[in-house]
Amino acid sequence: MSGDSHTLPVRKGTTFSDEAVPDIDPTTTAGLLAERLQAWKHAVGYLEDYVGAVEKVHKAHSKEYEKVLKTISHPLKEGAHFDQGLGGVAGFFENMRVNTQAMINSNAETEKTLKGSVLPILERLHKEIKAKHKEVTHGVEKGAKEIEKARNNTQKHIELLGQHTAAFESTGGKMTPSDDPYVIQRGVVHRLNKQVIEENNHRNDLINIQESFKTFEAHVIQVVQQAMDALNQVAGGQAEKTRALYTDMLGAAQRIPGDFEWKGFVQREGHRLVDPNEQPRSVNALTFPNQNHNSTKALIEGSLERKSRNKLSWGTQSAYYVVTPSKYLHEFKDDDNLRYDPKPELSIYLPDAVISAPTGEKFNIKGKDKSKSFSSKLAGSSELHFKAHSAAEAQKWFDAIRIAAGATGPAYESQPSSPDASGSDKPKIDTTAAAAHEEQDVGITGGETVSSPTAISPTVARSDTLKSGASAGAEEKKETAA
Repeated sequence: MSGDSHTLPVRKGTTFSDEAVPDIDPTTTAGLLAERLQAWKHAVGYLEDYVGAVEKVHKAHSKEYEKVLKTISHPLKEGAHFDQGLGGVAGFFENMRVNTQAMINSNAETEKTLKGSVLPILERLHKEIKAKHKEVTHGVEKGAKEIEKARNNTQKHIELLGQHTAAFESTGGKMTPSDDPYVIQRGVVHRLNKQVIEENNHRNDLINIQESFKTFEAHVIQVVQQAMDALNQVAGGQAEKTRALYTDMLGAAQRIPGDFEWKGFVQREGHRLVDPNEQPRSVNALTFPNQNHNSTKALIEGSLERKSRNKLSWGTQSAYYVVTPSKYLHEFKDDDNLRYDPKPELSIYLPDAVISAPTGEKFNIKGKDKSKSFSSKLAGSSELHFKAHSAAEAQKWFDAIRIAAGATGPAYESQPSSPDASGSDKPKIDTTAAAAHEEQDVGITGGETVSSPTAISPTVARSDTLKSGASAGAEEKKETAA
């Protein structure tokens, strides 16, 4: 034992010794039994508090489950996407609402049952213990008072006997009849007999009370077991019911086939979904306004080789060129419209350019790049040297460019070759016209006469331009032959 512990007082039982007036308190056993009943009363009170707390818990659960129900009480948002029949998500949530409402009702019923069935059992037992405690306390108290009274009378006569026995020695035996120790001694025995009778009666009462405690406590245990059985049936049954309700919700969710909602959705909204059997869209198959307008059709397009404008580089570079009805010669990297946004890397406005007649598969164009690219700002006006795949193709490009530029006169080489000794048929340049136009910036160079290009009038058709160019060429041939 630790040094802080102290010895508890030990209660002694009501066991009478051989002394006439024992020092034992006649209420000691009764007090012990009363204290035991008090302990039982408190134990039953604990159970009452427990059941009362469980009752309040179920009442609170009923209100809390009402809050739970509110979370799913409203219809599903965008609920049209779900099948409204049983077996789907909408049916699953309806199952949850029904089962949650059942939990609310179950907890409310459990609270009422505990209050009306289980608690009264313990309350009645509490009253029984209280009555038993009163019976023990009052019955034993009455017998203890009688014993105390008899003991006091006996004690007085014993003291009187002592006084007169002492006087007997001093008086030499001369005493009155009432003071005779013999008479007094018999009176002590008489009163002691009455005391013993009261003590034995009190003892028998305590024995009867003790014997009844065995039966009474068995009754208390039995009633407590009955109350706990009722609590288990009510609260435990409610717990099992809650478990069953949750199991039912789980089953409702597990019974939904994985493709149930999707199949229903496809059946309802299939006309708004993408048909997997439909062929994918193709840019070539699409149409849009002004797709085939005359201004969008190239006069000629294809790949050409062009000598770089960079004087430090040599060779030619292949690119994709287009002559448009807007009178532009555009250069692109390639003819792919899909990978990159097709922005011209070079744009020459043909009416403002000087165009030379083709020499074999080569021809030149001198003009200003108007594409607004970085290179166009550095280069300014420059002469571009083109090379087609063949002389015939170069002629096609030249004709298309001449039509777009609006030229009407014959075309010659920009830099004619010197006449040889044999006097071959080479076109001669009119020196008068050359003197008049020392440096030509626009039009088509070469020939006896060089006329400045004029803008194509809207009233002049493309066929007229071609005819005029053809007639000019025929006249030139006739003059040369003469």
